[in-house]
Amino acid sequence: MPVILNIETSTAPCSVALTAEGMVLCHREMLEGRNHATLLSGFIKDCLDFAAEKELSLEAVAVSMGPGSYTGLRIGLSEAKGLAYALDIPLIGVDTLQLLCCQVMFTDPELTGEEIFVPMIDARRMEVYTAAYDMSLSTLMPQQPLILTPESYSDLLATGRPVLFFGDGSAKAREVITAPNARFVPDIHPLAIDMIALAERAYLNRDFIDKAYSVPNYIKDFQATRPKNPIV
Repeated sequence: MPVILNIETSTAPCSVALTAEGMVLCHREMLEGRNHATLLSGFIKDCLDFAAEKELSLEAVAVSMGPGSYTGLRIGLSEAKGLAYALDIPLIGVDTLQLLCCQVMFTDPELTGEEIFVPMIDARRMEVYTAAYDMSLSTLMPQQPLILTPESYSDLLATGRPVLFFGDGSAKAREVITAPNARFVPDIHPLAIDMIALAERAYLNRDFIDKAYSVPNYIKDFQATRPKNPIV
């Protein structure tokens, strides 16, 4: 399997991981603070230094493409593009919602295969960026911004299958969704160490993105807001 540098900056955590053969060789992460612009270059350097020390040749760069923070996604993709271009290696885009699913799949030993996976990334107020997948990551509900109500995900919940909600937007869902087959999985964040399966699959399928023109998956257009206390 290829040696891949994985970059994840879609939400509050900032993380980088050097991986190969399904294993994490080196990684750096900070879970809080949204200090991506300050931390990311140093994290990348640490992983590249490790690769050089071990005489490993980097074969691809993978980056989380969103949805998520507009600023974080732009920072991560810019760094990934620059590195892939400078080293003349492929660039891989990893879907952030599917990345969250992978973390749940690889850390919960009690899964039966019947579960519906519902990743949720926090947006404004009662809104989340979300989708739904089965165990094979086939889409059961397309990616969308969703304002949460008691009726949200009613079709999925009506199947009677276990519906797993997770990600930093799932606390909002817990307030309004009370179905008995709804299960809330805590402490799930998109991290570079969990990008291995998706990044390696993309590499083997030659599923690369353009190093010049690729843009993050924002799901919806950026909406600027005025400051609460404007200076007069």
